[in-house]
Amino acid sequence: MRIAVPPWLLYTLLGSLLVVALYLAVAVGRAPLALLDTLQAAIGGEDNVATLVLTELRLPRALLGLLVGASLGLCGAALQGLLHNPLAEPGIIGVSGCAALGAVLAFYTGMAAAIPLALPAAGVLGAFIAVALVYALAGRQASTLAIILAGVALNAAAGAMTALVLNLAESPFAFLEIIFWQMGSLADRSWAHVGVALPFMLLGWVLILSVRRDLAALSLGEETAASLGVNLSWVRFAVIAGSAAAVGSAVAVSGVIGFVGLVVPHLLRPLVGYDPGRLLPASALAGAVLVLFADVAVRLVPTGVELKLGVLTALIGAPFFLYLIFRLRRELT
Repeated sequence: MRIAVPPWLLYTLLGSLLVVALYLAVAVGRAPLALLDTLQAAIGGEDNVATLVLTELRLPRALLGLLVGASLGLCGAALQGLLHNPLAEPGIIGVSGCAALGAVLAFYTGMAAAIPLALPAAGVLGAFIAVALVYALAGRQASTLAIILAGVALNAAAGAMTALVLNLAESPFAFLEIIFWQMGSLADRSWAHVGVALPFMLLGWVLILSVRRDLAALSLGEETAASLGVNLSWVRFAVIAGSAAAVGSAVAVSGVIGFVGLVVPHLLRPLVGYDPGRLLPASALAGAVLVLFADVAVRLVPTGVELKLGVLTALIGAPFFLYLIFRLRRELT
């Protein structure tokens, strides 16, 4: 059923929600801030605990939540359009698994402790290695099925290698550090993490948005899209490489935050009239909103230690994933 809403109304609603989410992400926490007063103090150059919390902890965390959520939502929508698979999400092509493996190796070798930015750098490198391996396995003229199979193989290999590293970790502290990082979190992130992730995310966004019209044509089928002049090889490369850059850098700085790229496009698809071109920017906005609200929620849950963001998104996303499976089964019967 089509329940499309006017683009201006949808983007106004999502933009308003994003503003509210950003405000809460900056103002709310274990130590609530008087935001306007603290902002004035920070602008005036005052150096106190409140301004340090705002400028060094809350602002980079909120901005990183926006960037990570937008990347996951955008890439999820693009991959579902490219692969014609409603259950596709950024991890399906092996990017998330390989980025996580790169970061885990940085923990295991001690580079993460010795070099401040070694952890995100290793994650980004792992993501780009995943793209190279996908094309090495599937070939330059890879079909959609070949890309999916290559991604499944990479995910399995990355998962096995990650388990091997955990098994070989001699220090229980390193083991726990790796496990907690894999759960996904935006806690204790700094402007350095934003600086590492932002260029790769922007590159990924540009690549994906550059083929938004081609993805709309691809929804009519690969043969029809090719007859309309769509370069299928370039579209596949743009979406896969763009997802590697955006999602790989997101995983590198935040750990694995699952289900955002799966849930968000499904919720918005009817609202954009099932138009893949309109779905991309809408999913980016909604992904940022979801991650920011979830990050606010984990700070407010009354637990001894802060709940991991990836745990909360999984608790939200897993039931939704099961609902999609049952709905697809009903449609096929």
